[in-house]
Amino acid sequence: MTENMRPFRNFLLYKFLFALDFWNHVSLSVENELLTSLSNDFPEDGSDKKIEKLPLLYTSSHQSKANLDWVVIQNTTESLSLSEITNNNVKNLVALLSNFRPGSGLYNLTLTNVSVDWNALMEIFQTVWHSSIIYFNIDNVTQLSDIERYDFNYSYSSMKAFTVKKVLITDLYFTQDDLYQIFANMNITALTVVESEMIHMLCPSSDSTFRYLNFLKNDLTDLLFQNCDTLIQLETLILQKNKFESLPKVSFMTSHMKSLKYLDISSNLLRHDAPDVQCWWAESLTELDLSSNQLTDAVFECLPVNVQKLYLQSNQITSVPKGMAELKSLKELNLASNRLADLPGCSGFTTLEFLNIETNLILAPSANFFQSCPRVRELQAGHNPFKCSCELQDFIRLERQSGEKLFGWPAAYVCEYPEDLRGTQLKDFHLTELACNTTLLLVTALLLTLVLVAVVAFLCIFLDVPWYVRMTWQWTQMKRRAWHNYPKEQETVLQFHAFISYSERDSLWVKNELIPNLEKGEGCVQLCQHERNFIPGKSIVENIINCIEKSYKSIFVLSPNFVQSEWCHYELYFAHHKLFSENANSLILILLEPIPSYIIPARYHKLKALMAKRTYLEWPKERSKRPLFWANLRAAININLPMADGKTCGETD
Repeated sequence: MTENMRPFRNFLLYKFLFALDFWNHVSLSVENELLTSLSNDFPEDGSDKKIEKLPLLYTSSHQSKANLDWVVIQNTTESLSLSEITNNNVKNLVALLSNFRPGSGLYNLTLTNVSVDWNALMEIFQTVWHSSIIYFNIDNVTQLSDIERYDFNYSYSSMKAFTVKKVLITDLYFTQDDLYQIFANMNITALTVVESEMIHMLCPSSDSTFRYLNFLKNDLTDLLFQNCDTLIQLETLILQKNKFESLPKVSFMTSHMKSLKYLDISSNLLRHDAPDVQCWWAESLTELDLSSNQLTDAVFECLPVNVQKLYLQSNQITSVPKGMAELKSLKELNLASNRLADLPGCSGFTTLEFLNIETNLILAPSANFFQSCPRVRELQAGHNPFKCSCELQDFIRLERQSGEKLFGWPAAYVCEYPEDLRGTQLKDFHLTELACNTTLLLVTALLLTLVLVAVVAFLCIFLDVPWYVRMTWQWTQMKRRAWHNYPKEQETVLQFHAFISYSERDSLWVKNELIPNLEKGEGCVQLCQHERNFIPGKSIVENIINCIEKSYKSIFVLSPNFVQSEWCHYELYFAHHKLFSENANSLILILLEPIPSYIIPARYHKLKALMAKRTYLEWPKERSKRPLFWANLRAAININLPMADGKTCGETD
């Protein structure tokens, strides 16, 4: 009989809906798939499955005014969405909802743009509470006024989840407890109050059935749920975007929540600057979101010991203290957008598997990270200001050996310093092993230095460099003494037409041929010869230098004997020095005998150069050619020299 009456009862209900033509916006839709997913979020058997987020039940079904054709399809209606609820039509709404008793089939109800007073809203709540509604959503409650104590009947209800979004209270003065106790004592699974400027929430008066609480974007403070021990079934608590300031107080709030697994308290004003203050977290807490706060390194002294997922991005952390308490269960750690200068070690996170350290201040990450963190499967270290230098080479090499553990490689890993490498991906940055291995560089530099020293030493010995240095030093000393003894007589006066340099073994030719033919010929020729013009008491070197400087020309009698004489070498050196220092064409070379190149010592490289570049006079073996030889030689040394009586050489009385 009851089954036969159900169609008739439904027909009367449809006729009643048809009569509600004052509704401007009524929408009905079938939400079988959504209902199934929601039922999975809140299982009937009360299992401990965590609620990831509350369902949003604002359907996108068509809007229409009631008419007979439209009412006919209500046989499968499970979701109802109504808009523009006011005090004028609230009684009709209550009458409508009163027909949806438990088992009637309507599970989802959404009310949008509700502008009623407190009593009207409570009447709607009470009606829905005892209906078949499982998921109740209210969006945009405006002009809520006249708040007072209301005796709400919390007896049997089908409701599991209640969502309130954007509540505007117009009362300036009212008892806060009258408002909050209505929500605090609801014996449902999930409660959401978001974007409503709520400043507090009461602790349930008895053991609560809440498993999910979402108070996103309100004005809640550290006073929330302090010493509250009735939220024993709460698993998920979302307090994002509120005004919490003390991390220890938040930890103490959770200490009584024996079942709490997930806490989101991101985007608040949390600080922890007092390391002496102890923290007491719920032992069941495994996932904690502390991102976008004002936390520093001290936060690691105030963390739940059993946490598995920890989000600390967008704080003010500069390092992970090495002496922190070990988080033995931590598997995922997010430290992005902080002020870290290096990768943290895993001394306090021995089970860490995922680490995000993007957008920090890391110039050159430590290359031994994966050695200290052997269980890490994924590292996100991109978008840091990497300094492409030798220190980074080990990290780049580590990427090749890590087996693709670097998330975002290579696009997120780009050189920031130096300027000429900015924008270069790390995979394209290369330096030689020699440039980055200090030991190898030092060994190479030492070997090159030794080779260079050996080459220089060999050249010095081969070219007789020490001899040249010694001669230069003697010439400098002689010049210094001359300047010191005769500072006003620095200009040298020529006294000789030529200085003769020869080997003692060639002295017979010089005395029998050279000197007689030059001095006894036409004109007055003054020759400087060591046997008659060197001044006793002075050093040989000083006499040689004086004679060369006071002579117009220097005649060198070249022969195999000449290149074997040490003193001839001295004389040639000083004469050559005068050639360059005074820019004077003062050298005359006479080749007395041919000199094979192989017998010329290495230190006579200047002689080789002179013979290769300058014209020399060769002593002719034929007597017929000798007059021309002497004529050319006299012409080369011809110059008028002043004499002691004031005349010049060559003038007569």
